[in-house]
Amino acid sequence: MKIRIKGNSLRYRLTRKDMNVLSEEGHLEDQTDFGNQVLVYAIQKSGSVGLNVFFEGSRIELLIPESMIAELINTDRVGFEGASGNLHLLVEKDFTCLDNVAEDQSDNYPNPLSKKKDNE
Repeated sequence: MKIRIKGNSLRYRLTRKDMNVLSEEGHLEDQTDFGNQVLVYAIQKSGSVGLNVFFEGSRIELLIPESMIAELINTDRVGFEGASGNLHLLVEKDFTCLDNVAEDQSDNYPNPLSKKKDNE
């Protein structure tokens, strides 16, 4: 799971394994250790209608409806958008990059644009 924060926008990107864990266990979290403090970012299955987020202490927790998780797993749907106050929220599948990158992408979703690039 990756998060990207830019201005008033928060994006969660989930691999296939992340989606399976979230679907089966209902919760997924990771953390970044800054030395003197740890930032925890999590995503939690909920019974709510849309995306929602809470930030308390050093923890960011995004709530996502079970129906959205099922749609991401079972369809070609790329992601879902929402808002919490002025904060724009996005949850999406993590696709493999089209450029060569050093990170392991073996669990990422196949990039739909790779077929288009191959045909050029």
